[in-house]
Amino acid sequence: MPMLKKIAVEHLKVGMHLHEFCGSWIEHPFWRTKFVITNPRDIDLILASSIREVWIDVSKGDDVVEGIAHETAVADVDIRLSRAAEQPPGPPEKTSLAEETQRAARICAKSKEAVASMFQEARMGKAIDADEAMPMVEEISNSVSRNPGAIISLARLKTADDYTYMHSVAVCALMVALARQLNLDEKTTKEAGLAGLLHDLGKAMIPNEILNKPGKLTDEEFAVIKTHPAKGHKLLLEGRGVGEIPLDVCLHHHEKMDGSGYPHRLPGDKISLVARMGAVCDVYDAITSNRPYKAGWDPAESLRKMAEWAKGHFDEAVFQAFVKSMGIYPIGSFVRLESGRLGVVVEQGTKSLLAPKVKVFFSSKSQAYIPPEVVDLGHGKDKIVAREDAAKWGIKNVDRYWAGDAALPG
Repeated sequence: MPMLKKIAVEHLKVGMHLHEFCGSWIEHPFWRTKFVITNPRDIDLILASSIREVWIDVSKGDDVVEGIAHETAVADVDIRLSRAAEQPPGPPEKTSLAEETQRAARICAKSKEAVASMFQEARMGKAIDADEAMPMVEEISNSVSRNPGAIISLARLKTADDYTYMHSVAVCALMVALARQLNLDEKTTKEAGLAGLLHDLGKAMIPNEILNKPGKLTDEEFAVIKTHPAKGHKLLLEGRGVGEIPLDVCLHHHEKMDGSGYPHRLPGDKISLVARMGAVCDVYDAITSNRPYKAGWDPAESLRKMAEWAKGHFDEAVFQAFVKSMGIYPIGSFVRLESGRLGVVVEQGTKSLLAPKVKVFFSSKSQAYIPPEVVDLGHGKDKIVAREDAAKWGIKNVDRYWAGDAALPG
């Protein structure tokens, strides 16, 4: 049984076993919480953060110096009760896209590093511990609750180099949003988020020269890629605390409703709801992202293409729920209005999926930039008449018009 003590960070020393930080995951400097401090620099990082107290486990590491005040808990249940008292329950408050984008950028950056570390550890044979990944899922889930458009859209803005890691973050956020659209309970929603985070873990075992190949894969190379669900499933089985939902999604997110998917060519009635959800979220993020071999498609164009594939590839009810959660014109879609103005979707409307808020900044009639202005199409004074290709108009980095500095690559 663990022997837990809450101490001030000033009393940390090398040899102590950190059990948990008192504060949110985004505030502390490490992606995991449970580890023995072996490097004094780790203590410096904690002292430089906003974390003021931590729980240590003296059954797994050094104790506090005698005479130092501390709070003691004898089991994990006590720490959970203490944490519940510190953090009142209830959904996070809604925030504006601009406000949440700033926080979501921090979450994305830290999550990318965390997933990269997780993949590296998997390559080195270290077992995955689901409990260590859940604080990351909680942080992503809370961001989706505050304003789903922010983190979902930011996670799409990945470079080709960090695709594999940010794809995991993006699919986590998409799975949470879709689970809420389908009215799944909160426990299942968090498990679906964890499934999104871990669904591609098997790619840690695929050679980088195949994973990041800029050209078309050979049949032999594609056969290697198709082993990643089974490899990931094996890694998760060897891990700790990984439930049925992440295991299922990891193994079956490439199955298709018409039975043509892999690895088991399952017919639709044998594919679980969460695996069907995983298939939709995985494909959407893949086709909207920049890859080593192609630029990502516009979000609205991607949904149109997915709708064409829906019958054989996706569960149609799940796909329709996904469209409702994203909007027919997701944030970042580049569109032309009836007035001739061009702009980017910055927020979903409250009245109709066809009437989002659009930041217009270019006139197709004069072929010139105009002062940026947010137009709420729900008021009926203008409407979308077409999706547009920004490159056709000589416009670069459309995403900066909704994401600001967060849209800059890197």
